[in-house]
Amino acid sequence: MARNQMFHPDHEPLRNRLDLQLDDNKINGPFSFLNPTEAHFDHVARKSSAESGTSEDIKDQSPQPTTIQDTQPASHIGYRWRSRDNRKGRHALVVDTSEAAIAKYTTPPPTNSVKEIFRTISRMCTYYPVWDVSYLVAVTFTWGSVIWVINAFFALLPFTNPKTEFPTEVLFGGGITAFMGATVFEIGSVLLMLEAINENRVGCFGWALEQVYSEHVGHGSAERGVTCVSPAACTHHHSNKKNLVGNAAVTSGEKGPATNTDGTPPGGDSWVWWPSWHELRTHYLRDLGFLACFSQTFGATVFWISGFTALPGIYNHLGPTRVLNGVYWVPQVVGGIFFVISGLLFTLETQKHWWQPAPGVLGWHIGVWNLIGGLGFTLCPIFGFSVVHWRLYQASCSTFWGSWAFLIGSLIQLYESLDKHPVEVTKKP
Repeated sequence: MARNQMFHPDHEPLRNRLDLQLDDNKINGPFSFLNPTEAHFDHVARKSSAESGTSEDIKDQSPQPTTIQDTQPASHIGYRWRSRDNRKGRHALVVDTSEAAIAKYTTPPPTNSVKEIFRTISRMCTYYPVWDVSYLVAVTFTWGSVIWVINAFFALLPFTNPKTEFPTEVLFGGGITAFMGATVFEIGSVLLMLEAINENRVGCFGWALEQVYSEHVGHGSAERGVTCVSPAACTHHHSNKKNLVGNAAVTSGEKGPATNTDGTPPGGDSWVWWPSWHELRTHYLRDLGFLACFSQTFGATVFWISGFTALPGIYNHLGPTRVLNGVYWVPQVVGGIFFVISGLLFTLETQKHWWQPAPGVLGWHIGVWNLIGGLGFTLCPIFGFSVVHWRLYQASCSTFWGSWAFLIGSLIQLYESLDKHPVEVTKKP
């Protein structure tokens, strides 16, 4: 079987959850030689030996294996695991909105509704979870993109509005903002790598399902059960408010799994700065998200060289054209190319097939806008190798629209980082 159609035993998500059943026919990945990037789990209605044969134990606590007598899929509730969502600490619930399902389940509203969208947008301005590394990644890239947009104005305005130009606009305004933007991008990329290698290996359901009963008085009165679905305690490290380099605490009264909450073996590190060679060779080099994060970090590191050489006192003393090309323009070309690769890999990670777009997934839009931004940052130095006026103008234009593309992608990523419990709806025939 192709690698993208099955999980490695050590990295199968939610393997400790007895109330979730993996659908082997819904494991997907865009490339057959890389790890799966998406899977679907059905919630299982469980019958325990301590209960009668007709009652169901559907609470969100994993029982001991010896108490299980029978399981059956609860087709109205599902869980969609995605590798990107797992890195970001998100928990995608799939809900059947048919009349039969509505009568049995009460769930939060779909997150693509107008009300929920505006609620998350308002959180972008009022909620600051600085302990969440995914939030810090999004904020860092957002501010970095803002700096690059300012830099693009310094570069483009002398061409479009010469009257607004001042003597040190390009050298000081453009040079200093280029250094600041490249440095902020480098910091964001390092945080992105830390996020990738500290993914929750066993996954996290992140939802609580509790049976609620209501009594109806009158002839034929009966007790009607409704399953209430609501966000629950999360075992991703994103929920740990004490520090960035630890795992989430287990809720009081909740029995912990056989591994740490982030999926590491008992006694293992809850936060790592770099994976072991075994993990790198057997898992991460086959993980599309890790490859995308690594490409982003490598590109940002090389690109930072051009940010440093853009500083006043360095850029204006580089001398011959060969030196200028070698330490200023070439690092931008190399960095831009890896930005393009990173954006492309992030986009493909969210798709079931490499040829099938996924516009219904937030991460897909983030990858697309980062891909466009990478193209702009690659074309800029390609045009910049020449001193011809039209080519320098196109170099400034490429920086301008590339910076705005990065800013749009970063804002969507900020929105994504605050939407930890997305609800997707489907109506089965």
